[in-house]
Amino acid sequence: MLILQIAVLVTAVYAFIHAAMQRTDAYTAANKLTKPVWLVILAGAVALTSVLSFVFGVLGLAIAACAAGVYLVDVRPKLLEVQGKSR
Repeated sequence: MLILQIAVLVTAVYAFIHAAMQRTDAYTAANKLTKPVWLVILAGAVALTSVLSFVFGVLGLAIAACAAGVYLVDVRPKLLEVQGKSR
């Protein structure tokens, strides 16, 4: 369980850092939620994985993994495409 928690935490932190480094207008151009909304969602994922994992347990890990996964699989490629960056 600890290994799963660490894996989700690393993924959520990576997604949060990536989201924070992108241009604000790229989110709108990619037709996705705004940058502040994604930062709040991903910060919540980091909190669920690190601090609140004792309260929410496996459910919190699942929610955090889904949030980070949606960002990395759906939003990140569109942002990179809009900004003309390679993967």
